Amino acid sequence: MNTIYNGFTFVVEPRDPATEILIAELGYAGFESFVENETGVIAYIQKDDCSDDILENIFVLNSNEFSIEYKKEEIEQVNWNSEWEKNFSPIQVEDKVSIRAPFHENPNLEYDIIIEPKMSFGTGHHETTHMMVQHLLDIDVKGKKTLDMGCGTGILAIFAEMKGAMPIDAIDIDNWCYLNTIENVERNNCAKITSYEGDASLLEGKKYDLIIANINRNILLNDLEVYATCLTNGGTLLLSGFYAEDIPLLDEKARTEGLSLQNEKKRNKWVSLRYLKNA
Repeated sequence: MNTIYNGFTFVVEPRDPATEILIAELGYAGFESFVENETGVIAYIQKDDCSDDILENIFVLNSNEFSIEYKKEEIEQVNWNSEWEKNFSPIQVEDKVSIRAPFHENPNLEYDIIIEPKMSFGTGHHETTHMMVQHLLDIDVKGKKTLDMGCGTGILAIFAEMKGAMPIDAIDIDNWCYLNTIENVERNNCAKITSYEGDASLLEGKKYDLIIANINRNILLNDLEVYATCLTNGGTLLLSGFYAEDIPLLDEKARTEGLSLQNEKKRNKWVSLRYLKNA
């Protein structure tokens, strides 16, 4: 039986950065998938999860800085590949990393990542994924046991393996993301990544040299203690999925867990932080 979805088409003016803020807030509210286009974004949520007041706490809709209009339609399970193919264009990071779909031409950069996101999050277009790729470019990950928490499409785990990290665990609570990660891992001929469906409870007794967590502020705050416990002394923690104004709250929590801030990246209103676990 096909799952019924509600699709919300948002027309956003000006498009940036309002679209990114909107996607983040809709993600917190339970929307599963987003297809960005020239006028805004189409957001999808299962009909059973879509209450009448689902948009009540989407604060950007009431902002005086932006004009956002939307329409809602009910749809059956769609071909998500064809949906994002209409709008997904290849990108490059630092002229070293290409992130593209299989039908895009290979620009022959140092690293070439092929992603079919389906309903998963993380194509490199979003600021948080882009900054995490930049962090991974900056550091030596060769031979480091790695965790990609909230892996989405698996893009960051895949890039970590390309840079020599091993072995790698990729975990996401969403079944679509778990399955999509497996597909993308195979598509990129990765052999060091194991995908799991679940949350931070899977980390009990685990140890990692590098932890990548691109999720959202609330989950990061809740799970930071677990990440710090799992991180080896001298290990690296990469965080993203939040705004600049969230830094003091996250940094205070990180410092209480024995983590020291090493680097900070900003892209529009989004932020990514790199921490070191003190020996």
